[in-house]
Amino acid sequence: MEVCPLPAVRFPASSLRYRPSSFRATKLQLCYASSSSTKEIPPFGHEERNINEKQMMFIMGLGFVGEFVAKNLINQGWDVSGTCTSVAKMDRLKKLGLNLHLFDANHPKLEVLDIMNEHTHLLVSIPPCKDIGDPMLQHAELLRRKLGNERLQWLCYLSTTGVYGDCGGAWVDENYQPNPPSELAKLRLAAEEGWLTLGRELGLAAHVFRLGGIYGPGRSAIDTIIKRGPLSDAQSVRSFKKYTSRVHVADICNALNASIQNPFPGRIYNIVDDDPAPRTEVFSYAHKLYSEKWPSQIKNVVSPAPVTNKSSTKVGRLKGDKRVVNERMKKELGVRLIHPSYRSGLQSICDQMHDFPTLSPGE
Repeated sequence: MEVCPLPAVRFPASSLRYRPSSFRATKLQLCYASSSSTKEIPPFGHEERNINEKQMMFIMGLGFVGEFVAKNLINQGWDVSGTCTSVAKMDRLKKLGLNLHLFDANHPKLEVLDIMNEHTHLLVSIPPCKDIGDPMLQHAELLRRKLGNERLQWLCYLSTTGVYGDCGGAWVDENYQPNPPSELAKLRLAAEEGWLTLGRELGLAAHVFRLGGIYGPGRSAIDTIIKRGPLSDAQSVRSFKKYTSRVHVADICNALNASIQNPFPGRIYNIVDDDPAPRTEVFSYAHKLYSEKWPSQIKNVVSPAPVTNKSSTKVGRLKGDKRVVNERMKKELGVRLIHPSYRSGLQSICDQMHDFPTLSPGE
């Protein structure tokens, strides 16, 4: 995900709340009205769409996930545009066939919002910033004016399972009461509410995806081992967590594709695999795959085991243990996971490495 620069002016988190405004009268109103009940939400009426209209995705924040999603959609024949915050990244991504725009979410350019308004789908992949929250939702009134057309149909905000906080290892579904453990996590929860509210006001099929720990090619336990460096203090401390729910980036694309085909407006989904597992277990399996594929390199590998004498003072403050449930994703969206476990995901990453690589730090 793209990291946004912080502005000089500071906004309170309360500024993320929205004033009601009128919005298009569509079937979406009925869908949203039932979203707080226990009844199953009816899917967005496909008959309202122009089936001949070109599918066009705008990705706000082309980070690790956004780039992977963009490639996936281009391969399906979509037109894909998006934003990034550096010229170097823009030049690299343009070679993939994307329409790129330099963008500072704190000071949005109107012409970029006009371009966004020409698309049928919008994916928001920008994290909140300290003290101000979601940088785009500072401009909610502007977004309401600029995005209030009949072409934009679908919106998804990428959030995190971190909003649930420490659940003592319990199984957690979307009905579990979030307990954000930090100010940024609280701002993330406020952003979820903000984008769903904006979607409802604009008559869009808006969704929130709470992603588990994201991994994929170039960003995994295998990549961390390959860089041949010791684990950082933060990585070592995370090794003591009993459970971590993860998701391969290919399955994030999988779930997004399913939501586009069968939207459930106003719905929140946990996007995780079936196998919440300790970090030490994941690294042990990654080490096994590495040693089998590159046995001559194994002598250069630093053990992924945590250094207990350096980390023990921090273990008592470690929070976040939970096992996240993905049943709603499977039942309502019909998602069949490509990688139901980290074992399948890491094996796939290893299989794609034909020569011994030199990669940047990953997980």
